[in-house]
Amino acid sequence: MPINITMPALSPTMTDGTLSRWLKSEGDVVESGDVLCEIETDKATMEVEAVDEGVLGKILVAEGAENVPVNDVIAILLEEGETSNDLSDAPVVSPTPVVVSAAPTIVDAVPMPKVEKLEVLSMIQRSADDRVFASPLAKRLAKKADLDLATIKGSGPHGRIIKADIENAGRAPATSPVSAQAVTYDDPAIKINVFGMAYTEIPNNNIRKIVAKRLSESKQTVPHFYLTVECILDNLLAARKDLNDAANGEYKISVNDFIIKASAAALKAYPAANVSWTDDAIQQFLKADISVAVSTPTGLITPIIKAAEDKGLREISIEMKNLAGRAREGKLKPEEFQGGSFSISNLGMFGVKEFAAIVNPPQGCILAIGAGEPRPVVINGEIEIRTVMNCTLSVDHRSVDGAVGAEFLKIFKQYIENPVAMLV
Repeated sequence: MPINITMPALSPTMTDGTLSRWLKSEGDVVESGDVLCEIETDKATMEVEAVDEGVLGKILVAEGAENVPVNDVIAILLEEGETSNDLSDAPVVSPTPVVVSAAPTIVDAVPMPKVEKLEVLSMIQRSADDRVFASPLAKRLAKKADLDLATIKGSGPHGRIIKADIENAGRAPATSPVSAQAVTYDDPAIKINVFGMAYTEIPNNNIRKIVAKRLSESKQTVPHFYLTVECILDNLLAARKDLNDAANGEYKISVNDFIIKASAAALKAYPAANVSWTDDAIQQFLKADISVAVSTPTGLITPIIKAAEDKGLREISIEMKNLAGRAREGKLKPEEFQGGSFSISNLGMFGVKEFAAIVNPPQGCILAIGAGEPRPVVINGEIEIRTVMNCTLSVDHRSVDGAVGAEFLKIFKQYIENPVAMLV
């Protein structure tokens, strides 16, 4: 039975490709592993190897043909004993010729002839006589080894049994990645991709879909730039300890609470950074409504500390703990996470030294906070060990210029390094 050779998917995202060159001609003998042709994708030109043995009976897609869809039949391989009479009558796809008219500015493209797809039969389907589909070489090897083809799982196209399946028949399943994983994983939730990799699917909930859509749009449409400063935390850590010791367990202020307060105070002192972009105007906000990124089981969400510049550290701490707790339980009201004028994303608690966050439109800025760690710094000409934290501001250049972002960070750094200033 003739074997259809189809356009392979050479990457998970490939939908079509260009057949650059045939390395075999019609009538050539083909063995498993022979390079048949070269396929050009949007990323690279790759060689395609034969899986089955036989004779290349007919080439259906000529060299240079572009936009050949994945899984379209590109050639037909004849098995042992078959002739050209067994070929289906299918047209050959030629490369699209370009005819240039007398006027050099006009180019007429001759449309590519349409290919009528050959009927592709499932190779794992047995006919009425319980026939098992296998390559001629696989049949000979199975007969020589006294193996029953009906007991062997094929790894070729459409489940066809090939030489490697016969050779691996007596070995441990691990020698064949695809069939091994199919045998090893009995859980129906576990799937195998085209590369033989096992995976499970986690359905995207609405939160993840919305976040993915908004952040994709942000990266594609917002002209980002990034500014980083190093902040010395020793004074802040000392002030935090004193405040928490005086609280007698009534509350516990975190470093993140200081960062929220410092951001709000800096925005109050320098409102040019407290903005968002619209096509008609830049909106400059009168209050610093700080959106704080919180990781939840269902995805990322940003509850808002509204008018944070008017609140003390204790109030911010209590409110943030309440919002974060309800965010993880999925109990936030829309007005508690929609809006905001400025965002903070803190990964310092995970040991991340530095990163750049994606602007959360329509806001103009997001501040990414890294971990505080001991580093050598120069103080009054002397090298000392201090606790230093990297802070990176991601900025929408449409609404915030470089000098504005730098000025905001300068003020923010002053508040972090001299925390008493934000308390007055």
